[in-house]
Amino acid sequence: RFASMWIWLLLVAVIWGSTNVLMKLGSVGVTSLPKRSNAILQMASEFAFLFTRPSYLLPFVANIGGSVLFYYALSQADVTLVVPIVNSLTFIFTSITSKLMGEEELSIVKLFGMGLVGTGVAICIAAKAQTST
Repeated sequence: RFASMWIWLLLVAVIWGSTNVLMKLGSVGVTSLPKRSNAILQMASEFAFLFTRPSYLLPFVANIGGSVLFYYALSQADVTLVVPIVNSLTFIFTSITSKLMGEEELSIVKLFGMGLVGTGVAICIAAKAQTST
């Protein structure tokens, strides 16, 4: 059962990690919109800008799909395992996607951090597997 849950957790992390970067890229230009006279008009203008652009909307919908999978995973596994694993792996997949999209370089410090995150996830999984037996 845990092996199949691991696949769901990994899938959520991949979806969230990749869509974080894609939504950021799809939202380029929203800060350049003309300032409106009040906050509600400004918010409506920004929503219209974002949700009429497939480059933002498609990753946003995929991100919401990842959230649905996350809630499914929460219903099937221990929350003390699901949340840290998904959040940690999301960081790793965000960094990898940023690199693949040419947004930022993976420095030795980031790679070391990813290694530490991966080690932490492995410890969580091992501890849970040990208490489950």
